[in-house]
Formats: sequence, structure tokens, C-alpha cells
Amino acid sequence: MIDLKRLSEPEYRSGMQRKGASADLIGQVAALNDQRHSAQLELERLRAESNTVSKAIGKASPEERPAKIEAAAVVKTALASAEQSYGALADELKALALQLPVPAHESVPDGGEDEGTVVATVGGTPDAPPMDHADFGRHLGWVDTELGADVSGSRFAYLFGGAVQLEFALVQWALAKLMAREFIPVVPPVLVREQMMIDAGFFPTDEHQVYGIGSDDLYLVGTAEAPLAGVHRGQRLTAEDLPFRYCGFSSCFRREAGTYGKDTRGIFRVHQFDKVEMFIWSNPETSWDEHELLLEIEREILDELELPYQVVNIAAGDLGGAAAKKYDCEVWLPSEGAYREVTSCSNYLDYSARRLDTRIKGESGSVFAHTLNGTAIPVARMLVFLMEHYQQADGTFTVPEVLRPFCGGIESIAPRK
Repeated sequence: MIDLKRLSEPEYRSGMQRKGASADLIGQVAALNDQRHSAQLELERLRAESNTVSKAIGKASPEERPAKIEAAAVVKTALASAEQSYGALADELKALALQLPVPAHESVPDGGEDEGTVVATVGGTPDAPPMDHADFGRHLGWVDTELGADVSGSRFAYLFGGAVQLEFALVQWALAKLMAREFIPVVPPVLVREQMMIDAGFFPTDEHQVYGIGSDDLYLVGTAEAPLAGVHRGQRLTAEDLPFRYCGFSSCFRREAGTYGKDTRGIFRVHQFDKVEMFIWSNPETSWDEHELLLEIEREILDELELPYQVVNIAAGDLGGAAAKKYDCEVWLPSEGAYREVTSCSNYLDYSARRLDTRIKGESGSVFAHTLNGTAIPVARMLVFLMEHYQQADGTFTVPEVLRPFCGGIESIAPRK
């Protein structure tokens, strides 16, 4: 939720328009907010008047009492009407305000999709291996998308053998790394209520990407970010205790609506995958430092896996509604001759905390917390890059050195018989 008090600031409005918010919608929300404020003042006036006339009845003489009661009834009717009007305005305002994005930070470049700024490049751009990730996954006996499609439909897959070894090696390695950075490991629920999806910032904008279970008012999460956002929902935090850093492991589910025909080979873009997600509750004064920490961890993971990558400061028009700034880490995919996204990290500022009603207590009152999130390990997509970069000419797979302690010490994996 945006800060409605700042709608009159030109820079605040401009930050939303850079992300694609229309001036008309912003104007509508601003006008409704003014109307709600006026309605609130009238409501408070009528409540005060109602208290006054009610007290007057008790002090009135028998002769005056009927008139006082009649006057109180008139005020009561007006108060009920004002409460109804205020409620309708508040609901309409909330529905429209939920459609407005958090303004883009001043350091975010202008532009749309694929117009971000590359801020770092690490490693070279090796030529394509003999087999792309899809063929190599079949060759190793690791990935079976045909069986997945037969059982569950397109964009589902079975993982076997070495792929499963690598998945849990990646997860255990990442958790150990994050726990050393004072992240608390969490296995959260993957089914959440609609209100949690709204409060976490996913609804209404991303509802088309989410699998819902209508009979139970539950939704399958597309990232552990959603349930991790609920850990401190409605709480009053103490500044001295922050930041709270969590790393959640979960299965994730996405419809991938609007991507028909894209990335259909292998497991680059599937409906179900596992992921380690980072989530931070921060003081407003230090949230940009926490954002850089998330990027540092993501880069450290790619550096230690020895994967070539670039870091992109995503353009304003390509940011989601909740992110004030986002970095993508894109790894070189040799078979495509292009960099492809593997992880991202975002600073939501107080956008989600306003919906979650999570505040930080201070001597002069309270302020909304800031929330940040970043991907540590998206397993399926990470396997795609590893299968191309660690593929050997003899058809075997070399286990990345940092993962060997989590794979029983093995250095190489041959095709599954």
C-alpha cells in the first residue's frame, strides 16, 4: 500500500508514473483520499455531538426530556448515514489504492522490459556444450518432462537420481551459508489465505499467476515470500531487535500465464519448483544496506558455483508493483547465447508493511517497517545452468566443488542406468 499522505508530492507521483501508473488513477485516489478525510472529520463531529446530546438527556428536566430525545434521534440518524458514507468511501479508496505501485527509487533507470542497466559482469561467455540442458537432462536420466506431462500436464517434470542429489546439496549449502549470516531457516506453509496474498503485495496485481483452491479460500504460493511476510504481521517490533532475517525453503507453484511458447524445453520455466528464499524485516534507515546484502549473497552463490553472470538494475517500467528497486542476477546460458535471470532481490520499503500493519515502536511513536526479499536458490533454474556449464565431453556431469561435501564427496556423476 502506498503512503496516501504523500500523494501531493510531485516526486512521489512521478515515481509511480515511471512504473506505469496512470495520472488519472493517481488523481482518482488523491481525490478519494480528500473526500474520505472530509467524511472522517464530519463523522468525528457527529460522534462528538451525539455524545453531547445523549448526556443532555440525562440532565434534562421532565419537560425538556422529549425534545432532547428527539434531537438525539436526529443526530443518531445523521451519524448512521455518515458512518455508512465513510465506510463506502474507505472501501472504494482501498480498492483503488491497492492498484498503485510503490514509487521507483531515484537510482532506478527509466525504461521497460529488457531496458535495465548492467552494473556488473563476471566471467566469460563460453560456447554451447554438445547438448543443451533439456537434452543433457534426458541423457543423464535426471529429468523426465514427458512423464510429468502425462501425469500432471505441460510444464511439470520428474527429477531423478543426480538431479535430486544436487537439489538437496544446493539447498543444504545455501542454508548453511545463510545461517552463518544470521538468517533463521523456515519451512513455511505453501497454502495461504487470500488476505495473506493481499497483505504480502501479490493481489490484486499477480492473481492471474496464482493457483487457487476456491472451495477452501486458499492459494498455492509462488514463492516463500508470501508466508514469510506473515511472520510479523500485525506486530509492533522493537528497533533494537531488527533486522529479522529469514530464509524459507518451499515448493512454489506458478501458472506462468502469458508465457505460452516460451522456454518450453527442459525445466527452465515450470509450474512447480523448489526454492530457498530470503526475507528481511528492516529499520527504514538501514533497508538499502540490507538490499545490498541480499545482492552480495546472491553474487557470492554464483561466484562460488563459478557461473558467469551479470547484475542488472531493473528499469522502472519492468518493476513489480511492490518493488522500489530490484536487481536481477542473470547467468550466461550457452545454448541460447544469452544471459537469463536466475535470482533477483527487491526492496519493498514500507509498501507491504502498510498492508501487514507491521510497525516499529519508537520514543516518538511508531513507523512502518521495511521489507526486502531475494532468491538464494531457485532449484530448477539453477540445475539448468549447472547442466550446461558442468557438462563434460564424455557425457558425464562434474559436481561443482562447493557442493561435493553435500553430495557424499563425489566429483562426477554418470548417466543413470
